[in-house]
Amino acid sequence: MIPPFDPSMLAGPAQKILTGPPKMQEMAAKGVALGVMPGDLILLLVGLAASPDATLAATADKTLSNLAMQVLQTALTADLHPLAIHALATRYADRIDIFGRMLGMPRIDLDTIVEAAKHCSEEASEMIATNEERLLANPKLIEVLYLNKHTRMSTADRILELAVRNGVEVNLPAWKEAAAAIQNELILEPTDEPNPDDELFRETVQIGEQLRQHGDSIEDVVDEDDHSPEAAAKEKYMPLAQRVARMTNSQKIRLCAIGTPEEIMLLINDPSPLVSLAAAKAPTMNEAVAEQVVKRRNISAEVLSAVGQKPEYLKRLGTKRDLMKHPKVPPSLALRLIGYFQEHELTRMMADRNVSGSVRQLIKNHLERKKRG
Repeated sequence: MIPPFDPSMLAGPAQKILTGPPKMQEMAAKGVALGVMPGDLILLLVGLAASPDATLAATADKTLSNLAMQVLQTALTADLHPLAIHALATRYADRIDIFGRMLGMPRIDLDTIVEAAKHCSEEASEMIATNEERLLANPKLIEVLYLNKHTRMSTADRILELAVRNGVEVNLPAWKEAAAAIQNELILEPTDEPNPDDELFRETVQIGEQLRQHGDSIEDVVDEDDHSPEAAAKEKYMPLAQRVARMTNSQKIRLCAIGTPEEIMLLINDPSPLVSLAAAKAPTMNEAVAEQVVKRRNISAEVLSAVGQKPEYLKRLGTKRDLMKHPKVPPSLALRLIGYFQEHELTRMMADRNVSGSVRQLIKNHLERKKRG
């Protein structure tokens, strides 16, 4: 665990600056601290970045992110304090020449590696993923690398397969589905350059993010009346749908974990139940997406059940109504929803032949109990 900053971590000259006059602190926040060694300067900047003086803190933080190469090179030869390593590793994870040297430091804390792995570059994630012993001992590291969109798809597959093979469970949105899918995938050896599947996944993520920026309504993604997963995409989303259709189940499940709501709309009724369930468990699944999902007649009962288990997805009465009227709604879910409707609406549902027979019977039983009660 990364220790909190403590002035006692600093050598004498740096401590004097930290408690010295404001002008001296301002100069140090800009990286000018006479008599202070580079390793101590980094710790001093960490302390100043936590200052209650917002201007001073912002200046120190900016300096930490833009240290002179000479300062960095000298600091990297020292026995840096774990807090100094953390400050550099989380800011320079995209500088593989710097990050690589810090990754090999004996005093680097696991929390530092985890924090850097959340958003680090492809090159840095490749370097972190090579240490299988550390990955297996710390499943959180596998989790954050898998969810980092810069991690190659082939690398995500390798670390996932490593965990499954060694009986290590990872806290992922659809761990069960991901673990099942990876056992049917061909796991490729690491290469210097991304392979075609890596490029396909990267392009798909980029296209999804570009489409999201246009701010379209989630209703604009698919045509409810078309039951083919690929053809269901409206014209604007066809390039995205075509790439998704080329993916393996493992790739689709990872896309569920890091993709956009629009991609979830494309994946929610994938032919593979593993993928469709992963989509229902996606972090970007929300009440707006759920509202559109339950309107689709070709959604499976398992997906409807997964969506229905999250009360935050069912805040809208229209979503509950569409679930009640869905031909595949599980009776157990319909039973939980009955209480949200007034008697006159339940009466209409009971007479609606589009509502499944089992749900109409549940409604009938419910209304009869109310009359007796």
